[in-house]
Amino acid sequence: MLRLSQSLKCLGLGAVPLALVLVSPSLAGGDGDEALRSGPAGTEDGALRVRARYSSSVLIFKVGEVELEAVFSDHEYSARSTVGAAGLAALFTDFDIQAQVAGERSPSGVQPREYAHVERTGDKVRSVTVSFDDQVAESRAEPPFGSWGQPPASAAERTGVLDPMTAFFALSDALAASPGETCSGRIPVFDGKQRYDLRLEDAGLSRIRTRAWQGEARVCEAYYEPISGYDPEDYPSESELRHPLTIWLAAFPDSDIHLPVRLHTRAGFGGVTIEARDIRIDRI
Repeated sequence: MLRLSQSLKCLGLGAVPLALVLVSPSLAGGDGDEALRSGPAGTEDGALRVRARYSSSVLIFKVGEVELEAVFSDHEYSARSTVGAAGLAALFTDFDIQAQVAGERSPSGVQPREYAHVERTGDKVRSVTVSFDDQVAESRAEPPFGSWGQPPASAAERTGVLDPMTAFFALSDALAASPGETCSGRIPVFDGKQRYDLRLEDAGLSRIRTRAWQGEARVCEAYYEPISGYDPEDYPSESELRHPLTIWLAAFPDSDIHLPVRLHTRAGFGGVTIEARDIRIDRI
């Protein structure tokens, strides 16, 4: 199946995530904690702060945890997330991803300025920072990648793309802008090395109950479509790509925020389920 870390990356909740701790001192224009306390630069009164916690499981076994914190104004956004192994998976792997993003928000959509993540597996640590000057994504990695993929993502393929976290904010804004709008189209994503599309198909409305949400949710099927930047050993198999990621997105009252309250993929033995355990939205 799509390995847990890759599944979380393409969800943006993790971003890699999905999608954490401060990753780059320049991200969001300064200290990450301070940026989230005060909101994006220039934020007017009435900005929204979102805090969310998710857990992931295979069958009945907990395997991971995701935390997300974000601030949205009419013009800007900043967010950070943490993804880590937990429960049964923590017995077999020492893994976590910390990510952060900042960008502009307008009626025409969201546009990241800079995205970064740090991925740690055991003693191995790599940080990746992606800038989006002139809408062309340029990434830096430390230590450098041994390979940028076969083939690497071209400049054309990195033009007009979003990072994994912003991809889900874009979907949220699109649904909020047109109530009743279906989930459809493609979202082009670049995570600093791998370039892929999320192809969206609407699966209607469904009532759902989690610890964090009870009520109606829009159901989206997101198909992961690799494009470039993959080494042969990292390229998903046909069987891994056959099943979509099913995403239940809930519209939270008194806000223009749609958030995933459950995500599930049937790929692999038992599949992976990610479910919201706590979501808090406050005006600041």
